[in-house]
Amino acid sequence: MASRFIHLHTHSHYSFLEALPKIDELVDKTKEEGMDAVALTDTGNMHGAIEFYKAAKEAGMKPIIGVDAYLAPRSRHDKDRDLDAKRSRIVLLAENEVGYKNLLYLVTKSWTEGFFERPRMDKALLRERHEGLIALLPSFAGDVSQHLRAGDHEGASAALAEFIGIFPSTTLGAGGPQHNVFLEITHHPHVEGHEALMKKVVALGRESGTPLVAQHDVYYLAPEDREAAEVMRRIKQGERGRNEQEDFSFISEKRALEIFTDLPEAIDNTRKITDRCTLSLDLGKWTFPAVPISAGYASHDEELRAKAYAGIALRGLLRSKEVTDRIDYELEIIIGKGFAVYYLIVADLLAYAKSAGILTTTRGSAAGSLVAYLIGITNVDPLFYKLPFERFLNPERPKAPDIDMDIADDRRDDLIAYTKKKYGEDNVAQIGTFGAMMARAAVRDVARALGHSYNTGDRIAKLIPIGSQGSR
Repeated sequence: MASRFIHLHTHSHYSFLEALPKIDELVDKTKEEGMDAVALTDTGNMHGAIEFYKAAKEAGMKPIIGVDAYLAPRSRHDKDRDLDAKRSRIVLLAENEVGYKNLLYLVTKSWTEGFFERPRMDKALLRERHEGLIALLPSFAGDVSQHLRAGDHEGASAALAEFIGIFPSTTLGAGGPQHNVFLEITHHPHVEGHEALMKKVVALGRESGTPLVAQHDVYYLAPEDREAAEVMRRIKQGERGRNEQEDFSFISEKRALEIFTDLPEAIDNTRKITDRCTLSLDLGKWTFPAVPISAGYASHDEELRAKAYAGIALRGLLRSKEVTDRIDYELEIIIGKGFAVYYLIVADLLAYAKSAGILTTTRGSAAGSLVAYLIGITNVDPLFYKLPFERFLNPERPKAPDIDMDIADDRRDDLIAYTKKKYGEDNVAQIGTFGAMMARAAVRDVARALGHSYNTGDRIAKLIPIGSQGSR
C-alpha cells in the first residue's frame, strides 16, 4: 500500500549550506522509511534537481522536483534593503514537464533579474509562468502566515485570494475543483507562537475552502545532526539563529500521523499532490540547437565529412591512406553518436573569433582528434605527435565530447554575443561551479561559528599538514 504521508518540502546540501543530507542519503532514508516518493525543494535554486531525479528513479521511488523560492515584496526589480526585509517564500512543485520548464524559467529570472542578496521571484513572474505548478504557502515565511502572525486576518485573506488567482483551480467536472494552492501546516512546538499560528492557518483554510497540506521541513536526517546543521548556518550567516532547539530532522510516516492526527485531510493531501506530480524527464540523449545546414550539403554529417577532407590540403598534409583511414574512423564514431553538429558549431565559433581578432586557443584531449585539427578546432597534428583519438571520444564513452576553448578575457562577451545571435539566445547558457572548503578553512570557520577566538581556530588549522587537507 502506498504511503499516506510524503515529504514534499525537503532540502538537500545544495541549499546555501543550510542543509546537511546528501541526495543519496536523503533517498535512502526515504526508502528505508517505506515511503515511495519524496520532493526536493532547494532554497532559491534547482542545482540538485537532475542528480536527485536520477537517484530517486534508480531507487524505484517517485522524485518530485520543486523549489523553495524567495518572493520580492513588490517587484523583483526593486532593490531596496528596507523593503526587501519583508520578502516571503513560496514552495513550487512541478506537476508535469510544462511545470518543470516554468520552474527553470522562474529560477533563472530570479537570479538574472531579481537577485538582491537572494534570488527573488515576484508575483508578476508567477502569473506569467504558473501553468503546471502546484503552490504550497509556507507555514513560516509565506505571505499568508506572516499576516496571520501579525494579527492581520484581512491581509491574510487577501494574500491567499491573490495566490489562488495566480494559480487558479482546475475544473474536473463531477469530481469538483482541483486546487493548485495549498496552505502548509507544520508541527514545531519549540517555536514560540507556532502552534497558535497553525490554528489560525487551519481556520483560514476551512473558511476559504483552501486545502491544507501537512509538511515537515528536512534540513538534516537525524535529530543528533541538529548542532552540525546550526554550525553550517552560522558559518553562512555569521550569528546565532532563532529556533535552534527545534527539530528539522526527517520524520517517519508513523510520526507524521501522530503529530497531525487531528488533520487527516492534510496528511492525505500529501498523497494527492504526489499522485498529481507525474514529471518524466528524458535523460541520456543529447539535444543540439536546430542549426541550419550550409548551402550545398544534404546534412550536417555530409558537411563535416566534406570539411574534414578539405582540411587535408588546408593543413598541408598528404592525402595518404593513414590520413583517410583516421578521418573515416573518427567520423564513424562522431557521426554515429550524433556529434557532427557539435563539431561544426565549435569550428564556427573559433572561425568567428579568428576573423574578429579574438585571441583563443583549444586545449585538452580534443587535440587527439584529426577531424578537429582539419576543420580548425585544434592546431596540433595528432598523427605527427601520435595522440590517440580514443582519449577524447570512443564508442564506449557515453558522454558528449568536451572541447575546452580559452578565450581572451576582454573579448569573451563579444564571442558570447555572437553565439547568441547565431544560434539563438535560448540555446546559450553559462555554467556555474561549486566551491568546496579545504580542511584548514573549514576548521577556522567552525571555530568561529562555535564562538572561539580566531587564534584558537588558526592554531588548530595549522596542525593540518599542507597537502593533506583532502578535497573538502
